[in-house]
Amino acid sequence: MSNIVCFGEVLWDVFPEHKKIGGAPLNVALRLASFEHNVSMISAVGHDELGTTLLKFIEENNINTVHVQKLEDFKTGDVQVVLSDKGSASYTIEYPRAWDKITVEDDAVLTVKNADAFVFGSLATRDAVSKQTLYNFIELASYKIFDLNLRPPFYNIDILEYLMNKADFIKFNDDELFEVSAYLGSKFNGLEQNLMFIAEETNTKHICVTKGSHGAVLLYDNQLYYNSGYQIEVKDTVGAGDSFLASLVSQLLNNVEPQMAINFASAVGALVAEREGANPKLSTFDIETFINPK
Repeated sequence: MSNIVCFGEVLWDVFPEHKKIGGAPLNVALRLASFEHNVSMISAVGHDELGTTLLKFIEENNINTVHVQKLEDFKTGDVQVVLSDKGSASYTIEYPRAWDKITVEDDAVLTVKNADAFVFGSLATRDAVSKQTLYNFIELASYKIFDLNLRPPFYNIDILEYLMNKADFIKFNDDELFEVSAYLGSKFNGLEQNLMFIAEETNTKHICVTKGSHGAVLLYDNQLYYNSGYQIEVKDTVGAGDSFLASLVSQLLNNVEPQMAINFASAVGALVAEREGANPKLSTFDIETFINPK
């Protein structure tokens, strides 16, 4: 069991027919907590009904909320989500929201310093306040996990390059890998070539790239590990990458062999994609049975 801190957006994904709690760092935190890690969330909500409900939900799912700030002047985060016929999501992320204004608090500094892993994404850098707070925490964290999670127009290459150079572990999807590699001057066309290009450019030994229905590839201590995916019927892809990352991190922090870790994480990502919403409940039995049906 590890102590893990997740930093960034907590919000509501608003679909045409309903709304669900989400935000990539929170999705990661929820899945990590389901694997019985000690998880703390650093974020902010508004003094409103959505914020109260969100905080209660986080607490009920065994995540420490003492570092989730409650702000008077900003609303709780919300995102308009539209799904394509194939279940792929597009987002309209409202700005500004409470999670854009996370500040450094003394007790959170200690929590970050004592954590086994610190998980963050790029979206939290869209506002100067949360960005500076993230930069401060990065200097304190011992093992930094960067999930790019690019959401146009809320990123730029200079910030991405800075965060990648600070990170000990970087997670991309395949589109993000190709986009960022091209920005940094890669002439390569292959996924593995660009993965190794990023590893060299950023001096990062741990990188994972998800490939949608085709699984994932993991670079871990100079060795590549592959999972070629699982056959499912996609319901929606919201949160699947977040659960994948949480599952992979959980396994690696528990010293599971990298090949088994990426197989487990790919299975969890697939199981989330075939269910509605970002955070469906999954038991270890569900996951193991999916990987190896009896």
